[in-house]
Parts: sequence; C-alpha cells; structure tokens
Amino acid sequence: MIPGRKQTEIGDSRDFLMDVDGAKLTGTLVLPHGARGLVLFAHGSGSSRHSPRNRYVAEILQSRGIATVLFDLLTSKEESRDQLTGELRFDIPFLAKRLAGATHYAMNTPELGDLKIGYFGASTGAGAALVAAAELPDVVAAIVSRGGRPDLAGKALGSVRAPTLLIVGGEDRPVIAMNQTALAELTHAEKKLVIVPGATHLFEEPGTLEKTAKLAADWFVEHFTPVEKARIVFALQVKS
Repeated sequence: MIPGRKQTEIGDSRDFLMDVDGAKLTGTLVLPHGARGLVLFAHGSGSSRHSPRNRYVAEILQSRGIATVLFDLLTSKEESRDQLTGELRFDIPFLAKRLAGATHYAMNTPELGDLKIGYFGASTGAGAALVAAAELPDVVAAIVSRGGRPDLAGKALGSVRAPTLLIVGGEDRPVIAMNQTALAELTHAEKKLVIVPGATHLFEEPGTLEKTAKLAADWFVEHFTPVEKARIVFALQVKS
C-alpha cells in the first residue's frame, strides 16, 4: 500500500498499489464504517478507475455501507499500448485474470478479508467479471453488469454461480439482445435482467444512472445480507 489514507464521513479512503502477477495496479479503496461487503469494479474498454459513471455508482454503494475498490486493470505502459492497438481491452481472459488477482489481494488484506465480495462490471468489464466469478465460485457473492457485454464471457456463463443482475439501457438495442442471450446461458445462477427506459449505452440521460446505481446497491445489499439475518427479518415481517 502507498500513503494516502484519509478519513471521511463515510469511513476510510485511501489510494494503493497492488501487485497482481508482477503488474503494479493503482486503485482507490473506500471502506465505510461497519461495511457489509466489498465490490470491485471492472471498467469497460478504454476507461479507467476515474470513470465518472463508475465513481458515481461507487458513491451510492458506499452510502449503503458497501466498500468499493476502483482500480486500473492495466498498468500505465499497457494502457498506452492499448490506446494505440486496442488489443487488451477485449482480451477477456487477460482482464478476468487481473480481476481475480485483485480479488485475492483484497482477500489477503486483513481489514477486508472477512467481507463478502461482489463485482460491478461495465461494458467489456462485465464479461471479465463473469469469467473471474466462474473461476471463483466460492468467493464472489454477487455481480452487477451495467451496459455490459456478458456475452463476451462465452462458455464461462454456464459456470457462474453468483447471483447476477444485468442492467441495460432501453435504447441500447444491440446490447439488449446480447444480454438476453447471456441471461439464457446463466443456467446455474440466480439472475435478472432490468431494462432502464430511455437510457442509451452510457446512461447519460437524466435519472438513468441514478436508477442504475440504486438497482445495483439493492442487489448487493440483498446478497451481502447473511442468510440467518434475512430469515429473521422475514419472520418479523410475517409476524407483524
């Protein structure tokens, strides 16, 4: 880790460097007080941890008591190469390996090791998140895809066990079809597809990103809640 820790109203925030198979990746961790889970973000092609859309979603998750890690999937040298060639942004196995490595790094960090883990993937990052989740079936507790390309996960979709929420803009018609196909191939996981009316691929229309962030937060909160607690809440509701 590198210096940069600071306290906020929500909790602890700091920048860090993590070593994933020899690659030094830069990220930002926000750890709310009493966090109920941790979500790692897998950004889309040509994006980074500075994505304003992912940062907005992360802030909503933090406000619900969920820790977040936004990090660059590529090193600075790899990013420069990819900007010229575009060869890495669609290399789903490579990106999934990076995400899985970041997950292990988080699991080996003492203050994060006991938290349930989720993935939030955007665009091609969603494909990487699903492949990584298929490789870590006992680790990943929930996945959310925003405007994602889950179809890029290919055969790995059939091995995903984590509850998966696919969110697509109502005007993003080609991606809707891709998500519908991927949904059918998620044969071993709880799954749901939500189409946000009026939204295009980047969810730039007023209110659409806010709705997406709320859907994601609700999904993670639901699946980060211990089963015992959920049963107690249900019993109390029935009794009342």
